[in-house]
Amino acid sequence: MNKLLILLFTLLGGSLLQAQKFDSKDFFEKKETAEWLMTYDLVAWFSTDTLMTKDKERIARLGREWFCFQDSTGTWHSVYGKYENGNYDQVFHFIVKSQTEVIETNEQIDTTFLNKHGRALARAFKEMKPIGDSTAVRFNHYIRENEKGNLDVFIFPAFQPDGTAVFGGEFIYEISPKNEIIEDKSYYQGQFLGSKTSESGEIWLNYTDKIKPTLGSIFFAWYYKEYFTKIYIDNKTSFTTLLKGEENYHWSTVLKDPKAETKKKREEQKKIKQNKKQN
Repeated sequence: MNKLLILLFTLLGGSLLQAQKFDSKDFFEKKETAEWLMTYDLVAWFSTDTLMTKDKERIARLGREWFCFQDSTGTWHSVYGKYENGNYDQVFHFIVKSQTEVIETNEQIDTTFLNKHGRALARAFKEMKPIGDSTAVRFNHYIRENEKGNLDVFIFPAFQPDGTAVFGGEFIYEISPKNEIIEDKSYYQGQFLGSKTSESGEIWLNYTDKIKPTLGSIFFAWYYKEYFTKIYIDNKTSFTTLLKGEENYHWSTVLKDPKAETKKKREEQKKIKQNKKQN
């Protein structure tokens, strides 16, 4: 499927946008990661459906540290178990080829591999625990090893049971095999926002405090593209939209006019001052 980023340098507020630049390299890297996250999510969904048909006593042994991965042939695997006291107890191992072809295997995965992933997930859960405990929002987690041998852990709001699509927080950690956080790319607006997918229509994601679209906002747009007619990512200097064509989807970015934005902020501040005087 061809997914293009179309940069629309248009007239906004009457002036041509010449000074600003859109970081297309950063965007495409995040877009590719978002597409990988979507594939991971499907694998997790398929394997979890199969998991729930298994023996309840075995399921009771599970912790939060389950994960998916691709082997050297590109085949997806899902592992369910529990990381505790420095060791990962593997309970289920599924090979996932499609929604209808999820096969349980007795193959034991390398202990070092399991412990490394389980340890990184446990560290990430601990890191975002204060925020997680303060909200009723449910989360999904994703993990993969990067080219440096560290583990990248992504924790995003899940599709909520009541059909709400949630945004406004994403927790991204690069964790070393020694369980040290090398880099924290998390972002949290201070509250989670959302919209019922049953209402459809357009949705605006307010990220005006960020110059570039975040990975979480791009993933949101890609994940929920079938649920909304249009999804707008509103950043400080641009609007990014995922558009549906006849055969595929296209990303469109329109850069904002700095002068128009400055004028808009001044007008907003003027209104605030006037309201204070009236009160």
